Amino acid sequence: MNLLIVGAGQAGVQLAGSARELGWEGPITLVGQEPHAPYARPPLSKAFLKGEAPLSSLALRSAAFFADKRIDLVTGEHIDRIDLAGDGAGMATSATGGRWRFDRLVLATGARSRRLPIEGADLDGVLSLRDVRDAQALAERLATATAVVVIGGGFIGLEVAATAAAAGVPTTVVEAAPALMNRVVSTATADIIATAHRAVGIQIRTGLRPVRLRGTDGAVAAVDLDNGEELPADLVVIGVGARPRDELARAAGLHCANGIVVDARSLASDGHTIAIGDCANLPDPSPGWDDAPRVRLESVDNAVEQATSAAATLVGLHRPHRGVPWFWSDQGKLKLQIAGLARPDDEVVLRPGRRPGQHTVLRYRGPRLVAAECVNSPADFLAVRRALGEGLSLPRTTARDTAFSLKEHLAIAQRADIKESRRP
Repeated sequence: MNLLIVGAGQAGVQLAGSARELGWEGPITLVGQEPHAPYARPPLSKAFLKGEAPLSSLALRSAAFFADKRIDLVTGEHIDRIDLAGDGAGMATSATGGRWRFDRLVLATGARSRRLPIEGADLDGVLSLRDVRDAQALAERLATATAVVVIGGGFIGLEVAATAAAAGVPTTVVEAAPALMNRVVSTATADIIATAHRAVGIQIRTGLRPVRLRGTDGAVAAVDLDNGEELPADLVVIGVGARPRDELARAAGLHCANGIVVDARSLASDGHTIAIGDCANLPDPSPGWDDAPRVRLESVDNAVEQATSAAATLVGLHRPHRGVPWFWSDQGKLKLQIAGLARPDDEVVLRPGRRPGQHTVLRYRGPRLVAAECVNSPADFLAVRRALGEGLSLPRTTARDTAFSLKEHLAIAQRADIKESRRP
């Protein structure tokens, strides 16, 4: 039985290793489009961009790992065609004419940066950040830049902005939504983060859209906003989200809707092909929510956990992907950690930090604690993540009491929950 994994990122590498550990005996081939061995992407906007971490330090696994696990790693090959048979077997063909026959197929094709559909988006000096080639180009430009405009106030945009500002380059972030990270955190957390970025000199402009990028001699020189303002810039970084790479799946006849639609075992619509990571649209894995909407999660945590579950599917084990989704973002001196998936209408309970720069927001849906947003508060993050995994909640009034740490509050709640469950 030949296993072919298309995509050599975090999810693909994890699945290859986990499948072997769980007893897959047949050949495993892992095909990646980039010429490099698989590497971690989160440092690209931070340590790598600063020149503090060489590419070799980002390796997900060593060459010895692939050899020991008998995983055939193929780099620099772009799979552009998949021919599926009715039993999930088939043939994959690359742009260079390479061909790989498989009995089981895993699509871990990731996502690509969204483009900005405005005039001037193709000017020299307009960049995005998704892979190491993008990061290398960005680092080269940043070394000589005199004014940076980051379009998009999400994780990547703010991480790049923090790195640029730390390098001493005047930096402005433009976000169309009313607040930073509008889709992932509460307004309270967004305000704390915006204030911290402004304190180090980053200009934050929310509720504004770029309408045109203007250039001089083919190179970007300014960003025109919809309020008539002009922002000088010789480097523009586009960070307006990502789109799933689901073209192969669509062409092969698999159901796609904001990614490759899969079930809790990561099986696509044909019942055989597996899709994992950023390209997959999956049932919300959060424990205890049977009516939760489908989601597409772009995180290291999801890539690892979903791939581990999918490896079990491959070897015939029933281990649906369940767990508390979590995310992090390092932005200069800010470390944002999020546990759980909040919705816009979830109630916000603010817990001021015990030390300057700390901040925790708890999110409630009805009586239930569903998520936490923690800035420079790793202990709160770990406590809430564990509580959510165990189905443990905390009354709002108790959560607001800062005389005790969240860990202490949750330990008391857990003891009370155990005591109640033991009653006859």
